[in-house]
Amino acid sequence: MDLGLGGRGYLLTGASRGLGFATARALVDDGARVLVSSRTAASVDAAVASLGGAPAAYGLAADLAAPDTAGQLVEAAVRDLGRVDGALVSVGGPAPGRVLDTAEDDWRAAVDSVLLGTIRLVKALVPVLGEGAAIGLVLSTSVRQPIPHLAISNALRPGLAMTAKALADELGPRGIRVFGLLPGTIATDRITDIEAASGDPEGMRSRTEAGIPLRRVGRPQEFGAVAAFALSPAAGYVTGAMIPVDGGLTRAL
Repeated sequence: MDLGLGGRGYLLTGASRGLGFATARALVDDGARVLVSSRTAASVDAAVASLGGAPAAYGLAADLAAPDTAGQLVEAAVRDLGRVDGALVSVGGPAPGRVLDTAEDDWRAAVDSVLLGTIRLVKALVPVLGEGAAIGLVLSTSVRQPIPHLAISNALRPGLAMTAKALADELGPRGIRVFGLLPGTIATDRITDIEAASGDPEGMRSRTEAGIPLRRVGRPQEFGAVAAFALSPAAGYVTGAMIPVDGGLTRAL
């Protein structure tokens, strides 16, 4: 299936590894060009090299929590890619913890990065996007059901989902689509670290898989394929949707 990605340009944040990188890989493999970003320059450079470098891939180290980052990222994307046809916005997970035990500073930090960082980037992007562009927000299954010990994510991700819905209404008349992706348990470095910290990684993986209808965790490339499709012209009539990529984990409609 031709997704129509040839020659198109996309900005991806949080994309030096994990879900963002898997999406960048899928986009590049289908003929798109990307600018990938994350907070660490070394990891950005490694990701760009793995993607083949220019003219297929460019990179910029940046932290979405900083107020001037959004403008810098969009400026770099326009300069390096020549055109921006969309973005995948992914922000690192906020500090774990229960509602009553989570420090107020952790809530503030998450609002700055997860919430305001995303909104700033969307605002900076919209003026350079044309008809047929798409913005995808990487959210979580916590949009539909809470995840134990992730109180901040449980609070902010549903809010961003509704923000995406509102943006779909606001930008639809301009032909710009907005959607959310709800990954379940995907075999990224973050999941591996969480399993290792449990002291029984094999046992934790087995318990996790037992609760997933497909009885396995997802592969990053499976998420990347869905994200690339949703960003592509092939999904041109999909907007305002929250798309689960979770092996059936989410029970809510």
